[in-house]
Amino acid sequence: MMKEKQMSLPDLDDGILDPDPIKQFNVWFSLVMDSDAKLPDAVSLATATGSGRPSVRTVLLKRADANGFVFYSNYESRKGAELAENPFAALGFHWPAFDRAVRVEGPVERLSREESERYFATRPRESQLSSLTSAQSRVVPSREDLDRRYEELRRDLEGKPIPCPSYWGGYLLKPVRIEFWQQRFARLNDRIEYTRSGDGRWGMVRLAP
Repeated sequence: MMKEKQMSLPDLDDGILDPDPIKQFNVWFSLVMDSDAKLPDAVSLATATGSGRPSVRTVLLKRADANGFVFYSNYESRKGAELAENPFAALGFHWPAFDRAVRVEGPVERLSREESERYFATRPRESQLSSLTSAQSRVVPSREDLDRRYEELRRDLEGKPIPCPSYWGGYLLKPVRIEFWQQRFARLNDRIEYTRSGDGRWGMVRLAP
């Protein structure tokens, strides 16, 4: 059954890939978002310290357009500290139900304060409160202490708009390399890599699996 599923997928270079990898990404991403996959927008984010020590965690992708890939976080978290020290990162999407994956690499910059605040205002109130409650990546005395802090803020801000913390906001990863991976029979997987040249144009090559 799995073999038939894999063999039925078209080759990735059979004239079906868009020359613009962002547009191609959104074709695949839309299929996943329209499916019943749990957390379809979850993506692994890898960062590294200035000395090259890596770390990885899961974030949620909020947008992918001509400018790049957008996610939000606490600037004072471990990822925030590493991005401040070494503003390059990689994203790893894996959609096993579709036998597909995407890798993205490039420099990262913060979004404007206005855009971050605008997005923060659209978040569920519970998520807004959580951003104020949590000193992300810091040691906390106990679960009870975290819950108590959340309840205190909830009571204090009841009926009031919740301000976007100065330490919270968006990041934009501006891709210079994007790889599309598709599982194939006998592990002869398709790997198509796009790389961006200095003039902003994208080139495409096939990689050995």
